[in-house]
Formats: sequence, structure tokens, C-alpha cells
Amino acid sequence: MDFALGGVAACGACFFTNPLEVVKTRMQLQGELRSRGTYRVHYRNVFHAFYTIGKVDGLAGLQKGLVPGLLYQLCMNGVRLGSYAIIESAGYIHTDGRVSAVKTTLAGAGAGVVGAIMGSPVYLQVKTHLQSQSTASIAVGHQYKHEGMIHALRVIYRQHGILGLWRGSSAAVPRVSVGSATQLSTFSSAKELVVDLQVFPDNSWLVALIAGMISSVVVVLAMTPFDVVSTRLYNQPIDHRGKSQGQLYKGFTDCFSKALKKEGLTGLYKGLGASYFRLGPHTILSLFFWDELRKLYQKLR
Repeated sequence: MDFALGGVAACGACFFTNPLEVVKTRMQLQGELRSRGTYRVHYRNVFHAFYTIGKVDGLAGLQKGLVPGLLYQLCMNGVRLGSYAIIESAGYIHTDGRVSAVKTTLAGAGAGVVGAIMGSPVYLQVKTHLQSQSTASIAVGHQYKHEGMIHALRVIYRQHGILGLWRGSSAAVPRVSVGSATQLSTFSSAKELVVDLQVFPDNSWLVALIAGMISSVVVVLAMTPFDVVSTRLYNQPIDHRGKSQGQLYKGFTDCFSKALKKEGLTGLYKGLGASYFRLGPHTILSLFFWDELRKLYQKLR
């Protein structure tokens, strides 16, 4: 039930934030390995990206990858939040009755690693291939020709084998582990702080909402460089021999160093505004839904 509640909560958040995921992906691929001023800027900012994608690709273009996105959230966050809930219920994140920052960070990171590995095959589709596909006039990054999630999975499996479905997971694992550790540790600590301040009544839904808002800011600042690297590793074209080795990057470290060298530190924070507009609401909504669903389940037991 812990896994189911975590997955349902994340799916609820994904339904509202998927258009922001599309915008974020496009902005992170824009000007890949190009110095500022040497490439055409299709998306000037988050709002311009929304307008451009809606105008050229249609409103449906803003919901690209929704189905695999929901499946990914169900798999990855179901495992991640479910694992953390079990660890929390067992009392392993507390020291002398108080939330331990070290223990929550380790628990969050461990849950994130398991979730990232489980969700990587679907994440490959939703994060890049489907959401980066667009009309040629506003295309950024490598353009795949997938017709949908099932077609994409078949093509990748046929061309690169079962391991091809986990291509780019070297970036997904550190991305999700860092994000999970940051998100869940700050959420647990913020909840405890808000309760201690006695600003809201006991068991108020506002406690989880405020804690989620605090967590969202920290998560975006910590995750964005890993998110940029992950997006690019997943989206890069494969070599002509059909192997799973990418043409642009050898792995996480190579992508990170190349982006830093070619584009500077700002390159690793490309789409920061879009990242917050997507990760911020998603963090707030998923943690809020998760906390409320857990309380509801406890009442119904």
C-alpha cells in the first residue's frame, strides 16, 4: 500500500506538471554544446516556450509524453516514496525522537537509487525522445521519430537490446538520488519545524503544503545540473554501428565536463526557471498528495 500511495500521489502531480516538463526538456536541449550567441534561440524563456510550442505544435504538443510520464511516476516514485515510507514507519530516520538530517538524507538517496533504476526505461522515453520531438522550425536536440511509448520501446529494444533501455541511467541514478535525498530530508525536517512552531492546527494539510514549498526550492537548486546532464545523455544520437554508446558523450562525467567547458556554469543551469516551474509544483503536489493519502489511509485502516 505504501508503494501504491506513493505512485498515485506522483501521478496526480504529473498530470498537472507534464506541460512544464516538455518546456523544461526543450530549453535544456537548446544550444547543446554551443557557446552563447552561436545558435538560434527558439525559446527565450519559460513563457515564450509555452507560447511557441502551443502555437507551432498545438496544445497537444504541451502534453507530449503524458502516458509514459504517468507510468514513470507510478514506477519510480511508487518505489521511491514507498521505500522511504517503510523506512520512516520503522523509525530509522529519527534520533532521540527527532528527525535526523543524516538519516533522512541517506534514506532518501537509497530510495532514489532504487526508484531511478526501476523507472529508467520509461524515463528514457518521457524525458527526451517523445518530449523533444517537435516541428522542424522549433526543433532542438536530436530528433527521434517515435510514434508513441510502445513503438519507442520496441525500436530501442530491437536496435540496442535490453541494456539499451537503461542507456543514460548513469545520469538518472545520481540525479534521482540527489533529488530524493534533498527532497525527502528537507520535507521531513520542514514538517517537524512547522509543527514545532505551532502555526497551524495538528494534522492540518497546510503543514505538508508549506513543507513541500520549502523542499521544492532546495530540490531545484540541487537537481538542475544533474537534470541537464540526464536530459542530454538520454537524447543524444547513437553511433552508426548501432551500439548503445552515444555520439556526443561517453557518460555522466564526460557530459558534465563538456557542458561546463563549452557553456560554463550557466550551461548546467539552463532552463532553471523552467525547472522550478516544473519541479517546484511537482514536488509540492506530490509530497502534499502523498502525505494526505497516507493520513487518509491510516484513518480508514
